[in-house]
Amino acid sequence: MARILLVEDEDSIGEVIELNLTLAGHSVVRVSSAEAAQDIWEGGDTAFDIALLDIMLPGMSGIDLCDYIRNHSDDIGIIMLSAKSQEQDKVIALSTGADDYITKPFGVNELQARISALMRRIRKDDKKSVPLGEDILASGPFTLNIASRVLMKNDTVIDLTSVEFSIMELFFRNEGVALTREKILEGVWGENYYGDIKIVDVNIRRLRMKIEEDPSGPEFIVTVWGFGYRWTV
Repeated sequence: MARILLVEDEDSIGEVIELNLTLAGHSVVRVSSAEAAQDIWEGGDTAFDIALLDIMLPGMSGIDLCDYIRNHSDDIGIIMLSAKSQEQDKVIALSTGADDYITKPFGVNELQARISALMRRIRKDDKKSVPLGEDILASGPFTLNIASRVLMKNDTVIDLTSVEFSIMELFFRNEGVALTREKILEGVWGENYYGDIKIVDVNIRRLRMKIEEDPSGPEFIVTVWGFGYRWTV
């Protein structure tokens, strides 16, 4: 089960989410503003597995809070709660570092499924075992340490979120292979992912900003037009 930070300013929605997640066995800390969440974080209580952040909050926005949390932790999973009219905000949130978003109104079962899928990717104490000799993958100037979850380019460590790391591992294991967006979505988010496939493109853009010398003219993560992406070294 997960320890979850829930930031939702609408009490009726927040109470329902908190109740159902608690009944499912999760530990939930609920606040109604980004500032209150920031106070918790700055007070040293940072041991959260998941943050559920409403995009529209009074004062500091959920997107700014997402940026703040991501700048302090690559490990925590972040899911944004958004209204259908906030399409551009979803893209901005994903670019800022969110792992997923869910559109209001949503069912509790869908939210729990999203949390479970994200937890499978980020759970620190449940990392998959790696056969001896396969814990480090090398590709061109990059090395990917599966055991320690670290990507290096030459001698420089590149900080990745859990989702970004999973995408890189998928690329490394399929070097030179053109992967469809659907294949990447299934390999990283799982076969039963409810969300929009554009989450793949947003995370690819974010990865290019981190690993490419010129993100607008990528050398390693190459677009295969009308199909998907290919890792090339």
